[in-house]
Amino acid sequence: MNQKEKGERFRALHQGPRAFVIPNPWDGGSARILEGLGFQALATSSGACAGTFGRRDGRVTRDEALAHAQLICASVDLPVAADLEKGFGDAPKDAAETIRLAAGAGLVGGSIEDATGDKDRPLFDFNLALERVGAAVEAARRHPFPFTLTARSENFLRGNPDLDDTIRRLQAFEKAGADVLFSPGLPDLASVKKVCSALRKPFNFMAGIRGKSFSVAELEAAGVRRISLATSLYRAAMASMVVAATEVKEQGTFGYLERTVTTPDLYTYLKS
Repeated sequence: MNQKEKGERFRALHQGPRAFVIPNPWDGGSARILEGLGFQALATSSGACAGTFGRRDGRVTRDEALAHAQLICASVDLPVAADLEKGFGDAPKDAAETIRLAAGAGLVGGSIEDATGDKDRPLFDFNLALERVGAAVEAARRHPFPFTLTARSENFLRGNPDLDDTIRRLQAFEKAGADVLFSPGLPDLASVKKVCSALRKPFNFMAGIRGKSFSVAELEAAGVRRISLATSLYRAAMASMVVAATEVKEQGTFGYLERTVTTPDLYTYLKS
């Protein structure tokens, strides 16, 4: 598929009758495996991306994030969206420029969030948050293909678990033209249902938080149309590595080998 076809396919996934899961690879190999397992679209994760650089979430530059996304896009024949954090700058023009550059990486979607990255002022004021989303939407519409813009309200991850304010922000982002709405960290299905009921456009739920992740069927019944996995697959892979390496280091044994995929089986997913 070319980029236009990928953009159209990604947009269509959000309009289907069922919720779809969009997993988050962290490199070309994990992207190929997820494609081989039959997923219909992929998304980057800022946390997993940072992990590939040996850094914590939020410590990657725009150029690094887009290069990472480009690698994933080039590895698969699937639509790929990106976690673009706050757009790598505070001003609306920064968010717009990030969305403009995203197309050059091969992306057909991306998210802009209202978190500042400043612990003393964790969220952008409502009006500035709205301006930033509006600027990102305007940039997305300039692409010669459907670019799906996701707007994120980060209240529940940034110490302000205010459901009413979250809905207020999401509704404003929706009105500004965002194609998908997203609020990670919602605490229960009742909250998810209330948010979905307050919106007309598709809502993305983030699975990956212990005690705050629910089944596809439950989320679909609540009104969710897209389910992302954030850093959870990356963390699962790293957890397996920690267990295996700890066994070798502390016990001098290699029992983990009996639980790993074989090289020939792994190669079935990878390019020659």
